[in-house]
Amino acid sequence: MEAIKRGDRVKGKVALVAGAGSIEPGWGNGKAAAVLYAREGAKVFAVDYRREAAEETRAIIEAEGGVCAAFAADVTSEADVKAMVDTCVDTFGRIDILHNNVGGQGPGRWVLDIERDDWDAVLARNVTSVLLTCKAVIPIMIRQGGGAIVNISSIASMRHVNVPTASYSAAKGAVNQLTQNLALQYADKHIRANCVLPGYIDTPFTRRLVAGKPSYEYKGYTSAEEYRRARDGIVPLGRGGTAWDVAQAALFLASDDADYITGVMLPVDGGVTATCPGV
Repeated sequence: MEAIKRGDRVKGKVALVAGAGSIEPGWGNGKAAAVLYAREGAKVFAVDYRREAAEETRAIIEAEGGVCAAFAADVTSEADVKAMVDTCVDTFGRIDILHNNVGGQGPGRWVLDIERDDWDAVLARNVTSVLLTCKAVIPIMIRQGGGAIVNISSIASMRHVNVPTASYSAAKGAVNQLTQNLALQYADKHIRANCVLPGYIDTPFTRRLVAGKPSYEYKGYTSAEEYRRARDGIVPLGRGGTAWDVAQAALFLASDDADYITGVMLPVDGGVTATCPGV
Protein backbone atom coordinates (compact mmCIF):
# COMPACT_ATOMS: atom_id res chain seq x y z
CA MET A 1 0.00 0.00 0.00
CA GLU A 2 1.31 3.42 -0.94
CA ALA A 3 2.37 5.50 2.06
CA ILE A 4 0.19 8.52 2.82
CA LYS A 5 2.08 11.79 2.59
CA ARG A 6 1.47 13.93 5.65
CA GLY A 7 2.39 17.49 6.51
CA ASP A 8 1.52 20.33 8.84
CA ARG A 9 0.44 23.17 6.53
CA VAL A 10 -2.91 23.54 8.32
CA LYS A 11 -1.97 21.85 11.59
CA GLY A 12 -4.18 22.84 14.50
CA LYS A 13 -6.83 24.41 12.27
CA VAL A 14 -10.46 23.43 11.82
CA ALA A 15 -11.71 23.13 8.24
CA LEU A 16 -15.42 23.13 7.44
CA VAL A 17 -15.83 21.59 3.99
CA ALA A 18 -19.25 22.00 2.35
CA GLY A 19 -19.67 19.42 -0.39
CA ALA A 20 -17.19 17.00 1.15
CA GLY A 21 -18.68 13.87 -0.40
CA SER A 22 -18.56 12.40 -3.88
CA ILE A 23 -21.56 11.85 -6.15
CA GLU A 24 -20.18 8.47 -7.34
CA PRO A 25 -17.30 6.20 -6.25
CA GLY A 26 -13.95 7.90 -6.68
CA TRP A 27 -12.47 11.27 -5.80
CA GLY A 28 -14.53 14.40 -6.20
CA ASN A 29 -13.04 17.83 -5.58
CA GLY A 30 -14.60 18.33 -2.15
CA LYS A 31 -13.81 14.84 -0.94
CA ALA A 32 -10.14 15.19 -1.96
CA ALA A 33 -9.91 18.62 -0.30
CA ALA A 34 -11.34 17.31 2.98
CA VAL A 35 -8.90 14.39 3.05
CA LEU A 36 -5.96 16.62 2.12
CA TYR A 37 -6.77 19.14 4.86
CA ALA A 38 -6.79 16.24 7.34
CA ARG A 39 -3.50 14.88 6.02
CA GLU A 40 -2.01 18.34 6.55
CA GLY A 41 -3.09 18.46 10.20
CA ALA A 42 -6.57 20.00 10.24
CA LYS A 43 -9.62 18.73 12.04
CA VAL A 44 -12.29 18.41 9.36
CA PHE A 45 -16.03 18.99 9.57
CA ALA A 46 -17.25 17.18 6.45
CA VAL A 47 -20.65 18.30 5.18
CA ASP A 48 -22.68 16.90 2.33
CA TYR A 49 -26.32 16.88 1.27
CA ARG A 50 -26.16 13.08 1.49
CA ARG A 51 -25.18 11.89 4.94
CA GLU A 52 -23.67 8.67 3.57
CA ALA A 53 -21.29 10.67 1.34
CA ALA A 54 -20.08 12.74 4.31
CA GLU A 55 -19.69 9.56 6.38
CA GLU A 56 -17.57 7.96 3.65
CA THR A 57 -15.18 10.91 3.76
CA ARG A 58 -15.10 10.76 7.56
CA ALA A 59 -14.26 7.06 7.46
CA ILE A 60 -11.36 7.65 5.07
CA ILE A 61 -9.93 10.42 7.24
CA GLU A 62 -10.27 8.44 10.46
CA ALA A 63 -8.76 5.32 8.88
CA GLU A 64 -5.69 7.43 8.08
CA GLY A 65 -5.45 8.64 11.67
CA GLY A 66 -7.09 12.03 11.16
CA VAL A 67 -9.94 13.74 12.96
CA CYS A 68 -13.26 14.30 11.22
CA ALA A 69 -16.95 14.74 11.99
CA ALA A 70 -19.67 14.21 9.38
CA PHE A 71 -22.82 16.25 8.97
CA ALA A 72 -25.73 16.34 6.50
CA ALA A 73 -27.01 19.72 5.33
CA ASP A 74 -28.60 21.51 2.41
CA VAL A 75 -26.43 24.63 2.19
CA THR A 76 -29.12 26.49 0.26
CA SER A 77 -31.18 26.39 3.47
CA GLU A 78 -30.45 29.10 6.05
CA ALA A 79 -31.67 26.84 8.86
CA ASP A 80 -29.44 23.96 7.74
CA VAL A 81 -26.43 26.26 7.45
CA LYS A 82 -26.97 27.61 10.96
CA ALA A 83 -27.24 24.07 12.35
CA MET A 84 -24.11 23.05 10.42
CA VAL A 85 -22.02 25.94 11.70
CA ASP A 86 -23.30 25.65 15.28
CA THR A 87 -22.51 21.93 15.32
CA CYS A 88 -19.03 22.48 13.93
CA VAL A 89 -18.25 25.04 16.65
CA ASP A 90 -19.79 22.80 19.33
CA THR A 91 -17.64 19.90 18.09
CA PHE A 92 -14.30 21.58 17.44
CA GLY A 93 -14.56 24.99 19.11
CA ARG A 94 -13.71 27.14 16.09
CA ILE A 95 -13.64 27.43 12.29
CA ASP A 96 -10.39 28.49 10.63
CA ILE A 97 -11.08 27.40 7.05
CA LEU A 98 -14.37 27.53 5.17
CA HIS A 99 -14.25 25.55 1.93
CA ASN A 100 -17.30 25.87 -0.34
CA ASN A 101 -17.44 23.10 -2.94
CA VAL A 102 -21.19 22.82 -3.57
CA GLY A 103 -22.30 23.57 -7.13
CA GLY A 104 -23.57 22.16 -10.41
CA GLN A 105 -25.02 23.13 -13.77
CA GLY A 106 -28.62 22.12 -14.06
CA PRO A 107 -30.37 22.14 -17.47
CA GLY A 108 -30.36 25.92 -18.12
CA ARG A 109 -27.56 26.09 -20.68
CA TRP A 110 -29.14 27.83 -23.69
CA VAL A 111 -30.57 31.21 -22.69
CA LEU A 112 -33.89 30.75 -24.49
CA ASP A 113 -34.35 27.36 -22.80
CA ILE A 114 -33.88 28.65 -19.26
CA GLU A 115 -36.90 28.17 -17.04
CA ARG A 116 -37.23 30.44 -14.02
CA ASP A 117 -37.25 27.52 -11.56
CA ASP A 118 -34.10 26.21 -13.20
CA TRP A 119 -32.35 29.55 -12.98
CA ASP A 120 -33.28 30.00 -9.33
CA ALA A 121 -32.07 26.49 -8.47
CA VAL A 122 -28.69 26.95 -10.17
CA LEU A 123 -28.10 30.30 -8.46
CA ALA A 124 -29.18 28.89 -5.11
CA ARG A 125 -26.85 25.91 -5.39
CA ASN A 126 -23.82 27.84 -6.61
CA VAL A 127 -24.14 31.36 -5.17
CA THR A 128 -26.71 31.51 -2.38
CA SER A 129 -24.99 28.58 -0.67
CA VAL A 130 -21.73 30.56 -0.57
CA LEU A 131 -23.47 33.66 0.75
CA LEU A 132 -25.23 31.73 3.52
CA THR A 133 -22.15 29.84 4.71
CA CYS A 134 -19.98 32.96 4.64
CA LYS A 135 -22.57 35.00 6.56
CA ALA A 136 -22.69 32.29 9.22
CA VAL A 137 -18.92 31.73 9.49
CA ILE A 138 -17.44 35.24 9.13
CA PRO A 139 -18.63 36.44 12.58
CA ILE A 140 -16.88 33.42 14.10
CA MET A 141 -13.68 34.18 12.18
CA ILE A 142 -13.86 37.83 13.31
CA ARG A 143 -14.05 36.73 16.96
CA GLN A 144 -11.12 34.37 16.41
CA GLY A 145 -8.98 37.06 14.79
CA GLY A 146 -9.09 35.78 11.21
CA GLY A 147 -9.57 32.85 8.87
CA ALA A 148 -9.49 31.70 5.26
CA ILE A 149 -12.36 31.16 2.83
CA VAL A 150 -11.88 29.07 -0.32
CA ASN A 151 -14.72 29.06 -2.84
CA ILE A 152 -14.69 26.63 -5.74
CA SER A 153 -15.74 28.40 -8.93
CA SER A 154 -15.00 27.36 -12.55
CA ILE A 155 -13.15 28.57 -15.62
CA ALA A 156 -16.64 28.92 -17.10
CA SER A 157 -17.00 31.96 -14.82
CA MET A 158 -14.44 33.92 -16.80
CA ARG A 159 -14.73 32.76 -20.40
CA HIS A 160 -16.87 30.74 -22.77
CA VAL A 161 -15.85 27.08 -22.90
CA ASN A 162 -17.31 26.33 -26.35
CA VAL A 163 -20.43 24.69 -24.94
CA PRO A 164 -23.54 26.51 -23.69
CA THR A 165 -23.44 27.02 -19.91
CA ALA A 166 -25.50 30.19 -19.46
CA SER A 167 -26.95 29.65 -15.96
CA TYR A 168 -23.84 27.98 -14.58
CA SER A 169 -21.45 30.59 -15.98
CA ALA A 170 -23.57 33.42 -14.59
CA ALA A 171 -23.68 31.74 -11.19
CA LYS A 172 -19.96 31.07 -11.01
CA GLY A 173 -19.21 34.60 -12.20
CA ALA A 174 -21.29 35.79 -9.26
CA VAL A 175 -19.24 33.56 -6.94
CA ASN A 176 -16.06 35.27 -8.15
CA GLN A 177 -17.35 38.75 -7.44
CA LEU A 178 -18.92 37.75 -4.12
CA THR A 179 -15.55 36.32 -3.12
CA GLN A 180 -13.67 39.47 -4.12
CA ASN A 181 -16.11 41.62 -2.18
CA LEU A 182 -15.70 39.40 0.88
CA ALA A 183 -11.92 39.64 0.55
CA LEU A 184 -11.90 43.43 0.53
CA GLN A 185 -14.67 44.00 3.06
CA TYR A 186 -13.08 41.78 5.71
CA ALA A 187 -9.37 42.16 4.98
CA ASP A 188 -8.97 44.38 8.04
CA LYS A 189 -10.37 41.49 10.12
CA HIS A 190 -7.60 39.21 8.79
CA ILE A 191 -10.05 37.11 6.80
CA ARG A 192 -8.80 36.06 3.38
CA ALA A 193 -11.16 34.93 0.61
CA ASN A 194 -10.06 33.36 -2.67
CA CYS A 195 -11.50 31.27 -5.52
CA VAL A 196 -10.19 28.16 -7.22
CA LEU A 197 -11.37 27.88 -10.84
CA PRO A 198 -11.15 24.25 -12.01
CA GLY A 199 -10.94 23.50 -15.70
CA TYR A 200 -11.42 20.04 -17.21
CA ILE A 201 -11.21 17.86 -14.09
CA ASP A 202 -11.73 14.10 -14.25
CA THR A 203 -14.06 13.40 -11.33
CA PRO A 204 -17.01 11.02 -10.79
CA PHE A 205 -19.30 13.95 -11.61
CA THR A 206 -18.31 13.69 -15.29
CA ARG A 207 -19.45 10.05 -15.32
CA ARG A 208 -22.74 10.49 -13.48
CA LEU A 209 -26.12 9.43 -14.85
CA VAL A 210 -28.37 12.22 -16.11
CA ALA A 211 -32.02 11.22 -16.56
CA GLY A 212 -30.90 7.59 -16.69
CA LYS A 213 -28.18 8.14 -19.32
CA PRO A 214 -24.40 8.58 -18.87
CA SER A 215 -23.50 12.25 -18.99
CA TYR A 216 -21.04 11.69 -21.84
CA GLU A 217 -23.93 10.70 -24.12
CA TYR A 218 -25.35 14.20 -23.74
CA LYS A 219 -22.02 15.51 -25.03
CA GLY A 220 -22.22 13.30 -28.13
CA TYR A 221 -19.69 10.62 -27.12
CA THR A 222 -20.11 6.85 -27.14
CA SER A 223 -18.05 6.07 -24.04
CA ALA A 224 -16.53 7.67 -20.97
CA GLU A 225 -13.07 6.93 -22.35
CA GLU A 226 -13.80 8.69 -25.65
CA TYR A 227 -15.10 11.68 -23.69
CA ARG A 228 -12.00 11.71 -21.48
CA ARG A 229 -9.65 11.64 -24.49
CA ALA A 230 -11.51 14.53 -26.10
CA ARG A 231 -11.24 16.60 -22.94
CA ASP A 232 -7.55 15.77 -22.53
CA GLY A 233 -6.90 16.80 -26.13
CA ILE A 234 -7.86 20.44 -25.57
CA VAL A 235 -5.63 20.90 -22.51
CA PRO A 236 -2.16 22.36 -23.27
CA LEU A 237 -0.55 20.18 -20.59
CA GLY A 238 -2.03 17.13 -22.35
CA ARG A 239 -4.21 15.74 -19.58
CA GLY A 240 -7.33 16.47 -17.65
CA GLY A 241 -6.93 17.51 -14.05
CA THR A 242 -7.69 15.42 -11.00
CA ALA A 243 -9.51 16.25 -7.80
CA TRP A 244 -6.09 16.33 -6.11
CA ASP A 245 -4.95 19.14 -8.43
CA VAL A 246 -7.91 21.22 -7.23
CA ALA A 247 -7.39 20.18 -3.61
CA GLN A 248 -3.71 21.18 -3.64
CA ALA A 249 -4.61 24.65 -4.89
CA ALA A 250 -7.27 24.97 -2.19
CA LEU A 251 -4.82 23.82 0.48
CA PHE A 252 -2.32 26.47 -0.58
CA LEU A 253 -4.92 29.25 -0.45
CA ALA A 254 -6.23 28.04 2.92
CA SER A 255 -2.79 27.73 4.48
CA ASP A 256 -0.49 30.37 5.96
CA ASP A 257 1.67 29.95 2.84
CA ALA A 258 -0.91 32.24 1.17
CA ASP A 259 -1.07 34.71 4.06
CA TYR A 260 -0.59 37.68 1.70
CA ILE A 261 -3.05 36.47 -0.96
CA THR A 262 -6.69 37.48 -1.00
CA GLY A 263 -9.33 38.29 -3.62
CA VAL A 264 -7.64 36.01 -6.17
CA MET A 265 -9.25 33.85 -8.87
CA LEU A 266 -6.83 30.94 -9.40
CA PRO A 267 -7.42 28.80 -12.52
CA VAL A 268 -6.43 25.14 -12.17
CA ASP A 269 -6.83 24.17 -15.80
CA GLY A 270 -3.60 22.93 -17.42
CA GLY A 271 -3.37 26.16 -19.41
CA VAL A 272 -6.83 26.10 -21.03
CA THR A 273 -7.77 29.69 -20.20
CA ALA A 274 -4.45 30.94 -21.61
CA THR A 275 -5.33 29.63 -25.08
CA CYS A 276 -7.17 31.23 -27.97
CA PRO A 277 -8.80 29.51 -30.96
CA GLY A 278 -6.54 29.54 -34.01
CA VAL A 279 -7.49 30.14 -37.65
